[in-house]
Amino acid sequence: MKEDIVVKTFTRVATTAVALLLGGTFAASAGWLDGLFGGNAEDAFAQCRQGAVAGDIGGPFELVNAQGETVTDTDVITEPTLLYFGYTFCPDVCPFDVARNAQAIDILEERGMSATPVFVSIDPERDTPEVVGDFADTFHDKMIGLTGSKEQVDVASKAYRTYYRAQEAEDEYYLVDHSTFTYLVLPEAGFVDYFRREVTPEQMADRVGCFVDAAS
Repeated sequence: MKEDIVVKTFTRVATTAVALLLGGTFAASAGWLDGLFGGNAEDAFAQCRQGAVAGDIGGPFELVNAQGETVTDTDVITEPTLLYFGYTFCPDVCPFDVARNAQAIDILEERGMSATPVFVSIDPERDTPEVVGDFADTFHDKMIGLTGSKEQVDVASKAYRTYYRAQEAEDEYYLVDHSTFTYLVLPEAGFVDYFRREVTPEQMADRVGCFVDAAS
């Protein structure tokens, strides 16, 4: 009789302990998943996002503008900003993406919203301040072209978790493999979302507008 009571008591204690352990594990996992995929019940921009945003993206940087001046992220990001990492010798992808971003800026302007397109070179060896300045001016009069030393570019690239790697150079016309996301950055909130290549100018403008409205 006493053995039965001991067994039942032990079973209840063990069951409760397992339940608490599983409950705690589930809660911890939920928190981990929220942190990994950007889930946040207090996210003011939740209604604007098309997908999850993983981890911390964005951060301070120092680069060189078309005038040869060293500028920081706070100098550049003074209003909603579309930030793109590429290179001026890019034969097809970069011009298409940068032109799309410029079109989105114009659509936003038609809707009464101001935003800035920024082009950051990941090929500082060839992309001098003058070169990135001319490239940016070709696509939009508001576009800011940035370059810098390899170390400066690496810092900015790592902050936004971009990838780039120059192919072996046989001449000056080598290609650079790189990621192609466009990042939306707000002065007060920092990085808030990214856009893939298939997003149209209209879709981009719609989502940027949503973020701007939510931030106001």
